[in-house]
Amino acid sequence: MNVHGGKLAARALKEAGVECIFTLSGGHVMAIYDGCLDEGIRVVDVRHEQAAVHAADAWSRLNPGKVGCAVLTAGPGVTDGVTGVANAWRANSPILVIGGQGPFNNLRRGSLQEMDHVGVMKPITKWADACYDTRRIPDYIEMGIRHAVSGNPGPAFLEIPMDVLSGEVDLDSVRFPRMRPQPPVLMPAQSDIEAALAILAEARHPVLMAGTSVKWSNASAGLQAFVKHTHIPTFVNGMGRGTVKPGTPELLNRVRKEAIQQCDVFVCAGVLLDFRLGFGRTIPADAKIIQLDVENELIGTNRSADAAVVGNLSATFESLLNKVEDLDFSAWRDQLIEREAELESAFDAQLSSDEVPIDPLRMCREIRDFAADKDLILIGDGGDIVAQASKVLPVPEENCWMDPGPLGTLGVGMPFALAAQIARPDKRVLIIYGDGAFGLNGFEYDTAVRFELPIVGIVGVDGVWGQMVRPQAAVYGANRVVATMLNFTRYDKIVEAMGGHGEYCERPEEIGPALERAFASGKPALVNVVIRQDIGTAMKGSTYT
Repeated sequence: MNVHGGKLAARALKEAGVECIFTLSGGHVMAIYDGCLDEGIRVVDVRHEQAAVHAADAWSRLNPGKVGCAVLTAGPGVTDGVTGVANAWRANSPILVIGGQGPFNNLRRGSLQEMDHVGVMKPITKWADACYDTRRIPDYIEMGIRHAVSGNPGPAFLEIPMDVLSGEVDLDSVRFPRMRPQPPVLMPAQSDIEAALAILAEARHPVLMAGTSVKWSNASAGLQAFVKHTHIPTFVNGMGRGTVKPGTPELLNRVRKEAIQQCDVFVCAGVLLDFRLGFGRTIPADAKIIQLDVENELIGTNRSADAAVVGNLSATFESLLNKVEDLDFSAWRDQLIEREAELESAFDAQLSSDEVPIDPLRMCREIRDFAADKDLILIGDGGDIVAQASKVLPVPEENCWMDPGPLGTLGVGMPFALAAQIARPDKRVLIIYGDGAFGLNGFEYDTAVRFELPIVGIVGVDGVWGQMVRPQAAVYGANRVVATMLNFTRYDKIVEAMGGHGEYCERPEEIGPALERAFASGKPALVNVVIRQDIGTAMKGSTYT
């Protein structure tokens, strides 16, 4: 039986466990859509290719052992997806992006939308290649997925020219390789485990920080057990949020800066010493560092580790527990808990502010109170507002919080939410937006309406690019700010015009009831909240001066 290459691609994706693809319709790749119909793979078409890749990224984050897939048409379709690929690359998200190309038999002749996609993608992927033989499409899909999930995971890019995808071959002549969307578990060396524990045994004030590699190693259970056994004060960042259960006495938040400044041993569990830790300078110079991560190339960036353990972090924590003796840091933990309570008490005043325009932290507290008894996936999309929300909102469990990650890409909100609502139809999804971020992919509300996905967003509207306007005003003067002002747009009305539900709030006590109505509507919904401009210096022409 003869079949075209799109059917081969879809069958290979199906065998790899792909349940849906995210795409924007394009002629170069439409053969894959035809194959997806045969294989029962859901095709979710969005309004911008960047959103398609962000959605594939979120799919991988939410489905351990499964690879998110985006299919992009040639030329501007691929280049529109570059930002999504770069974000997945910095977040170590294993995705497969398939890009179209002009016909191979016209290569270098100037076909419509022809360009060097592989060259563009190579710096921001783990693997980028092109397939020029219809029979080998499944081989290349397997190679891309294998590279994406192995070691420190990340995106893979596969280009398939239009005539290769539409070309027909005898199905019996095609090899479908065994797909391995889950990487092998790499065991740590026992000598490295012993070296790490020897350092920890001498510690008086150790601190553990858990990050992204804990999530990709499915290591939350092992991390939780290790923290409980040793009572080591613990903080989380990146996709480590949710890997330690809320209510765990060792899980701290407000006292992070002080604890790190006082620590004598810093345990990096899947955490890089990047800008979030001052490139290693945040940790005292005389403190020892124990680094646990999935690949050796991640060890020692910006600052050398005194002990390094390379391997799957679930296996690493299991090995640590098997060899650890009676380490008990509960006295140090209790000291930090007491200080945490002091800082929390001082923080409460802002959370309870009744001022109008609304204090951003009060908005976050209203979200926290609303979400307290609900099974939600929370998504942060913005700068200031996500930073504020992370101080207030607890993450109830693993995979219940997503934000852009270290690339800091704005516009992930609705694309992440699309994947989340499809992957977890039993849960509700809430996006926390800044008004700047909403402008990037807010039109994906149209996608949510078309697919009847009852996603709810809440946008804090302060009419500025907050993280930019404050330093600009401080450095150059309040009368010289430029390219940082926005309108107080009624984003709720935009969502209503697309067929969704809108709410508008100007007072803090209005937020909770508005969220209740938005969720009860059963439609994609947006709650528009006017919040205080935090510029630092009153600005001429500002709405609130």
